[in-house]
Amino acid sequence: MVQEEEVKVVSDGEVPVPVPVPEDDGSDDDDFLYEELDVESEVDADDNYSEDLDAIIRSLQTAKDEEQRGDKALEELGERVKAPGEVTRRPEVIDDFFRNFLVKMNLTRTLESFETEWYEMKATGRLEEENMGNVPDIYILNQQLQDVITTLRSELRSARAIAEKATSTWDKFRKERDFHRMHHKRVGQEKNKLLTDLKRLRKHYSQYEPTIKELRHKYEVAMKEKMLMRLERDRINSKLEGLEKRLEGQKLAGDRMQSKVGSSADSSGRTVPLDAKRASTKKAATLEKSKTAKGDTLKHSLPASDRENPYSKLEFEPLPVNSFSLQKTFKGHLMSVSDIAIHPKKPVIATASDDTTWKLWSIPNGDLIMAGEGHKDWVASVSFHPQGTQIATASGDSTVKLWDFQAARCTLTFTEHTQAVWGVAFHDTGDFLASCSLDHSTRLWDIATAKCKATLRGHVDSVNSVCWQPFTNNLCTGSSDKTVSLWDARTGLCAQTFYGHLNSCNSVVFDLKGGFVASCDADGIVKLWDVRMVKEFGSIDVGPHSANKVSLDRSGKVLAVACDDTMIKCFSLKGDSPTELCQLSGHEDSALSVAFDPYGSYAISSGADMTFRVWS
Repeated sequence: MVQEEEVKVVSDGEVPVPVPVPEDDGSDDDDFLYEELDVESEVDADDNYSEDLDAIIRSLQTAKDEEQRGDKALEELGERVKAPGEVTRRPEVIDDFFRNFLVKMNLTRTLESFETEWYEMKATGRLEEENMGNVPDIYILNQQLQDVITTLRSELRSARAIAEKATSTWDKFRKERDFHRMHHKRVGQEKNKLLTDLKRLRKHYSQYEPTIKELRHKYEVAMKEKMLMRLERDRINSKLEGLEKRLEGQKLAGDRMQSKVGSSADSSGRTVPLDAKRASTKKAATLEKSKTAKGDTLKHSLPASDRENPYSKLEFEPLPVNSFSLQKTFKGHLMSVSDIAIHPKKPVIATASDDTTWKLWSIPNGDLIMAGEGHKDWVASVSFHPQGTQIATASGDSTVKLWDFQAARCTLTFTEHTQAVWGVAFHDTGDFLASCSLDHSTRLWDIATAKCKATLRGHVDSVNSVCWQPFTNNLCTGSSDKTVSLWDARTGLCAQTFYGHLNSCNSVVFDLKGGFVASCDADGIVKLWDVRMVKEFGSIDVGPHSANKVSLDRSGKVLAVACDDTMIKCFSLKGDSPTELCQLSGHEDSALSVAFDPYGSYAISSGADMTFRVWS
């Protein structure tokens, strides 16, 4: 019979199974007694056997899974305990374990007592082998866990310090957030207040806008009436001068008749007082002197303003610039060709250059006719006399020079400008010359007396361009103060100023009939100004590069612009808005000047590439 059961642990991880142990009856160890089972039937036995086998398999599988999970848990625990780079400790013997513990706890006296007693027992053989083995793993594991706990506590203290610091920083940020939130609310309130004020101002402005438009209209009408009254005044003044001349002639004739009557009376024996003779002689001398002075004054004064423009009733065909092409290129200067002018009667052009010279060229062959050297700095502008017998030049040496073709030399030099002179232009009579300068002034020169007749001041920056309104006494100037001004040369006063440019105005030009002005600026904007209506009626954007010079053909319907992007851009002024016709490309550097032939057959341009080119 079976007396008891004991549990046997299998080393390969199997589940412990109860094994019957027989009594010791002196039989062989190989004999094994099985427990007797009641056999009821074969079917029941087979069923019980299968059920027991399935249960055993399930229990074995469950035990195996639990053992694997335990091993994994131990491995994970070992991984958590073991720090990166930590040296693996080998099992310690018991005495080393105690020694290390006592050293760690700083129990030196206890350590000495232990070592004395331990070595004594070991020497006498009272220590058994089983008591001198290794320290169980659980103690080592506990020690490792204790070390981990110590490390984690230090890390916890550090984390708490960091958390306290982060808390204080967070409180600081929260206070700043609240401050910025309050500031944002205040800014929002101010913004809403400003928007309300802006709406109120817009509403207020909308109420005054019709009044402003009406006042602007009245101003334009008043300026138009002013111009008409000025024209009427000039006409009346000219009639008055004619009447004064006739009256003086009649007085002179009456005095002569009286002198004849007096002489006949003297011959007849009548007595004439000496004082009367002296008075008559003095009056005649005074009259003759005043007549001579007035004659000199009239000789050197501007002509009447009621002259008729001979081109006012003529119509010319616009130049077909869209069919123009580059015909010839001439290189005749050592530096940039800053300006060109076309002879009013012959196929001759003049060029001004930064190499301090000006030259005359025949067209279309490009033969050099004459060269002028005398300026000490660059030559900025050149202009022909209306008769074509002289030429005027403006230079960076602050002088204006007049050159005579017949004498082949400089005949006059005007030096009153204090800074560089940018432009010159002859009056249509040829007796007066206008020049504009960096010294913010425009001067009117009397060629007959070689003196400055008037100085026009009003611009607050450099005056870059000047031109005459055809067959009038009015001047137009363009300045770096972004304005275009009209001047009355007789009074030296500014008649009108046009505002609209946003950068320095580089060039101005009148059409042949004198009805409008074209101007260009450093932003590449060209504006068209109606002189009679005193307003802007057109604007052209040729930017972003600077527009250096504008020119109009004789029809006044084609506009050419010399630009910094090397192009000559042409526009048609027919219709309500300007339209681009073409772009003439050929210069290798900035195009500085352009001019149309007065007889409508070709165009000339010059540039910073030291050349001038013929387009036809």
